[in-house]
Amino acid sequence: MSDYYEILGVTRDASPEQIKKAYRKLARELHPDVATGDGSEDRFKDVSRAYEVLSNPEKRQAYDRGGDPSAPGGGMGGGFGFQDIFETFFGAGQATGQRGPVPRARRGQDALVRLDLELAEAAFGARRELQVDTAVVCGTCSGSCCRPGTSPRTCEVCGGRGVVQRVARSFLGQVMTSAPCAACHGFGTVIPDPCPECSGEGRVRSRRTLTIDVPAGVDTGTRIKMTAQGEVGPAGGPAGDIYVEIREREHERFVRQGDDLHCTVEVPMTAAALGTVLDLETLDGVRELDLRPGTQPAQVITLKNLGVGHLHAGGRGDLHVHVDVQVPTTLDDEQEELLRRFAELRGEQRPASSVSPTHPGVFSKLREKLSGR
Repeated sequence: MSDYYEILGVTRDASPEQIKKAYRKLARELHPDVATGDGSEDRFKDVSRAYEVLSNPEKRQAYDRGGDPSAPGGGMGGGFGFQDIFETFFGAGQATGQRGPVPRARRGQDALVRLDLELAEAAFGARRELQVDTAVVCGTCSGSCCRPGTSPRTCEVCGGRGVVQRVARSFLGQVMTSAPCAACHGFGTVIPDPCPECSGEGRVRSRRTLTIDVPAGVDTGTRIKMTAQGEVGPAGGPAGDIYVEIREREHERFVRQGDDLHCTVEVPMTAAALGTVLDLETLDGVRELDLRPGTQPAQVITLKNLGVGHLHAGGRGDLHVHVDVQVPTTLDDEQEELLRRFAELRGEQRPASSVSPTHPGVFSKLREKLSGR
């Protein structure tokens, strides 16, 4: 009786998975459709017989005891069905049966373009021009891929089906498989005389200028879709889309948080105490800022509807003005005397100490809000 373990090249304590793996390797090498050497067909039969016994737990147990491996309980070994056999010889994922030819024209790829905007453009919206390098339909062949005056020809290998079929023999019988035609790459037609302008692609590279209307309220990271403005597909296929990603430049005076704007104004101590009217530069031009008498450091004055436009919702955010009261660091004799006299009048020569929470500046507040604290 033959040593089936030796035929498969495995040890007597090999696992079922190791036995299956060894069999599949040998079956690929020795199958009559592949092997050409003398005796390969006999070896293939021996390998198949060894696997039939060792892959079946009952037959393997009987064989290990020296019994008759052809006892009932045969058939193909456990865990090795038709799918395993098919994959062994023809590879996973190939479908039996016929497919039609694939279309030569396919959709083009989408493209991502970045657009830098100033704060005012993001706040109010803008019309901008973009220079993009994309694939466009070939002007010489109009996407046909052929030299003008010629046309595609039906593939002689597959007869226009785009696939070829073959019948392979196995120890289970005949198995029919189909695969894309290598001559026409599955298209069913060939281009005998390609267009000289696009080399048979049906498209060429070109620089185009596009106009985009940016809506009010966009922010860094906002993407605007320009439908069918991307690359034209092979053979003049439908164009993909262009996505324009907004990047907002930092502003020298304003900090944006959502649709609101924040800025800081510096005022002298006397102006904060007595009150004053300042000219404040906003995105809408100069506006008067009324500081009431007794304005405190870090006080916030809100100007309604002077922020950024609400995207898709209408209306605008607000402008928040943070007051930074400037305390003089140097005084001449007269100024110092006047302040001392002022302190005496208010009874503040030796003010009582008191501890109150500090007021963080505008940028500290923004950092805390943005970080979720």
